[in-house]
Amino acid sequence: MGINNTAMKNWMDRELKSFGYAFRGIGLFFKSETHAKIHLIAAILVIGMGFYFGLQAWEWSLIIFAIGLVLVAEIFNTAVEKLTDKIWAEQNPQAAFIKDIAAGGVLIAAIAAAIIGIIVFVPYIFR
Repeated sequence: MGINNTAMKNWMDRELKSFGYAFRGIGLFFKSETHAKIHLIAAILVIGMGFYFGLQAWEWSLIIFAIGLVLVAEIFNTAVEKLTDKIWAEQNPQAAFIKDIAAGGVLIAAIAAAIIGIIVFVPYIFR
């Protein structure tokens, strides 16, 4: 029993729409969020340094992972903040707690990324 062409086309259409929504979300994130722009500038600088120093593949893997980790953390933090603001329109201790924890996740990711950057780049800088 094979997959018919109509079912396959419908599945492909749904998947392509999903990717479209995801790319739109990424675009909205970078357009609307100041921290997203800051992280993007930092990522571009780090990637530039990587090309300048001629990083090895394993070092690139660490750098790309660190950049991705920070951006994903910031995207989730943004989503949590927007949703929390929508649920609690006024100051609420529970809302503050949720937003502080989400921001803490970004801070942990940024610290981990900075440590990775130090481990990767310090040997090149002091050569």
